[in-house]
Amino acid sequence: MPVTRRRILQTALTAAAVPATGLSVATSTARAATSTYTPPSPRQSFSLDSDWRFVRTDVAGAQATAFDDSAWTPISVPHTWNALDGQDGGNDYYRGIGWYRRHFTAPTALAGKKLWLQFDGANTVADVWVNGVHLGQHQGGYARFRFDATSALKLGVDNVVAVKVNNAHNADIAPLSADFTFCGGMYRDVSLVVTDPLTIRMLDYASDSVYVRQRSVSTSSATVDVETKYWNNSGSTRHVQVRTVITDAGGAVVADTTSGVRTVAAAGGDEVTQTVTLANPRLWRGRADPYLYTTTVEIHDADSGTVVDAVAVPLGLRSFSLDANAGFSLNGAHLRLHGVNRHQDRLNMGWAVSPADHVQDFDLMDEMGVNALRTAHYQQAQQVYSLADQRGYVIWVEIPLVNAITNSTTFTANAQQQLRELIRQNFNHPSIMFWSIGNEQGSNDTATNTLLDTLAHLAATEDPGRISTYAQAGGGSDTRVTHTQTAGFNVYNGWYGGVITDFGPWADKLHASEPARTIAVSEYGAGASIYQHQDNPPIPVAGSTWHPEEYQALLHEGTWKQIQARPYLWGTFVWNMFDFASDGRHEGDTPGRNDKGMVTYDRAVRKDAFYWYKANWTTTPFVYITSRRFTNRTSATTTVKVYGNVDAATLTLNGVSQGTVTSGDHIYNWPVTLAPGSNIVTVTGTRGGLTYTDSVTWTYTSS
Repeated sequence: MPVTRRRILQTALTAAAVPATGLSVATSTARAATSTYTPPSPRQSFSLDSDWRFVRTDVAGAQATAFDDSAWTPISVPHTWNALDGQDGGNDYYRGIGWYRRHFTAPTALAGKKLWLQFDGANTVADVWVNGVHLGQHQGGYARFRFDATSALKLGVDNVVAVKVNNAHNADIAPLSADFTFCGGMYRDVSLVVTDPLTIRMLDYASDSVYVRQRSVSTSSATVDVETKYWNNSGSTRHVQVRTVITDAGGAVVADTTSGVRTVAAAGGDEVTQTVTLANPRLWRGRADPYLYTTTVEIHDADSGTVVDAVAVPLGLRSFSLDANAGFSLNGAHLRLHGVNRHQDRLNMGWAVSPADHVQDFDLMDEMGVNALRTAHYQQAQQVYSLADQRGYVIWVEIPLVNAITNSTTFTANAQQQLRELIRQNFNHPSIMFWSIGNEQGSNDTATNTLLDTLAHLAATEDPGRISTYAQAGGGSDTRVTHTQTAGFNVYNGWYGGVITDFGPWADKLHASEPARTIAVSEYGAGASIYQHQDNPPIPVAGSTWHPEEYQALLHEGTWKQIQARPYLWGTFVWNMFDFASDGRHEGDTPGRNDKGMVTYDRAVRKDAFYWYKANWTTTPFVYITSRRFTNRTSATTTVKVYGNVDAATLTLNGVSQGTVTSGDHIYNWPVTLAPGSNIVTVTGTRGGLTYTDSVTWTYTSS
C-alpha cells in the first residue's frame, strides 16, 4: 500500500530579497566606514534532520516514491548504524548498505528559487533520489556535498527523499583501512538550502565559493584578496555587482568595496577578486586573542537593485611560519604548540554526535591547556573548525589517506576530490594552518610516492598560503616525507618499541642529519585503563589487556620533558585527546577501544596524564593526587605523587603531616607508609595566598 505520510517544512521564511543601499555602479575601491552593518539574508535553510525512516539492509526499489517504508525504523539524523557494533570489538561491525527515506512538503513560496539538498557528512558512498529521480552519488565519507534538487522537488505537495548509504570497503575510495571504526550512515545534518537562481556558486565542491586570501599581514596593515565565484542558474543573461563588506567583532564596518557591473550568461558563471587593505588591524593571536572579523559577500542584481545572495565567512588576520631551529611562529613570535589529536566519535554514539558534544570536547581541551589540534585522520564537522577559530587553536587538518592505496586513476581522482573538498570547504578558517595529504602510508614504493607528490602539488595549487604536511609512521625519514613542505612523525618510544628516553636521541639524530628539515611529532602516547593500576609499572605489552594508568602518566612525563628541551620541534600532538572506537583492537580493559586518550571515551574521567599536561600547559593553580583510582592497596609502602601549579604543597596521611615540598617540574612526591584499612590522603597547595586541596581514600590490606 502506498505511503501517504506528509512532512511540512516548519522553518519560517526569510525575506527573498533585500533592497540595495544606494551603491554606485562605478564603485570599485575599498572605503572605510564607522557604521554598523546588518548582513542581508536572502538565502534560506530548512533542517531535514527529523522524521526519517531507516533500514539497515539493501532494499530493491526503495528509491521509488510509492515504496512502503512503514515497517522501517523512525530515526532522526545525525545517525549511524555502527554506534554499538562499531565499538564492541571483533572487527565484525556491519559494513554495507543502509537506506533512509523522508517525506516533506516544500512551500509554494519557494517558486522561482533554486533548491539544493545539502548533506554535511555521510559515510562512505551516498546515492540520493527525490521523487524517484536520481540526483547523484557522492564518494567519500567526511566532506559536505550538495545536489541541485530544483527540478525534482514539487512545491506544495508531498515529496520523498531517499538516500542509500554504503560503508562497505571500496577499493576506489580512501581510507582503505585505518585504526578506527568507519561508521556508516548520515551522521551529520541534512538540510534544504534555497537560493535565487543568481547565486554565489553552490557546486564548487560544496564550498562557500568565497576565498579570502591573506597577502600581507602586520599590526600596521593587512591586505586580503576576496575571491568570489558566482553562477547564473536562470535562463537569461543577468547583470551582477559583487559587494564585499568586512566588519569587526562588534559589527562595525572596517572595509566596503563593490565591483563594477558584470554580465553573466544564462547557465554560466564568473568570478571576481576584490583587494582590500585594513589599517592597524587587530590580529588573530591564537588562544591569547582569537580576534575575528567577518567578511560578507553580497551578490547584487544590478537591473533590479536587489541583493539576491549573501555569504559570510570568518576572517582572522594572522601570519605564521616554520623554522628548522626555532619551530613555529605566529605573527612573528615563537609559539610552542601544545597539541593533541582528536577523533570525532563517542561512546554509544559513534560519529553521530551533537553540537554540545563538540563544545564539551573543546572545553576539556581548553582546561588541559591545548592550543593546537590535529583533526585525525579526516575532515571533521564545520563546527569543530569554527570552535577552533573562536578559541584560538592552531589546526592541522587531514584527508583520510591512511595505511594503503590502490594504484589506479580512480583512487587517485578520489583522493584529489577529498583534498579539494577539504581545502575549499575550510579555506576561510584562520585556525587552519596545515593541510595534510595523508597518514602512515605503509609502502615507500613508486605508486605511493607518485600519489603523495600529486596531492602535495594540488595542495600548493589550491592554497599556496598554507603549509602542506604529512604524518610518517615511526621515526624514519624517507621519500614519503619529502613531497610536502613539512612533515610530522608518529613516534611511540616506550610503547610500541624502545624506552621512553629514546625520544630525545631520536629527535636530535634526525635534526642533526637533516638540519634544514622542519620537524613535528604528529603522534606520541600510550594506552591507559582507569581500572588497571600498578606502582612503578614496567613497560606493558602494547597489545595486551594490561594497560595500567600509571604507565601512561610516566610516559607522558618523560616524553614532555624531552620535548621541552627541543624548541626545533615545531609542533607535538598527543595521541589521543579522547579514547575512541577501533573495532579491530582487543587490548586494555575493553575490546574495540583505543585507550590512549587523556580522557575516557564517555568524557566522564580525566586520566592522570590529563593533569600532567594541565600543570605544564596552563597557569591554573591546582593540586591533583595521581593514582587516585588505585584504591585497594596490597603494599604498605608507596609514594604519593601530586601534579600541580602551586608554590608549595603539604601532604597529610590520616591527619598526620608528611611534610611540605616545592617542585620545579610540577611533580610533588612524598614516600609514605599506609596503615591497615582506610587511609585518607590529603594534599594542600598554596599560591598567591590562596589554598588548593585534593583528597583520596586508599585501603591497604596486607597480602
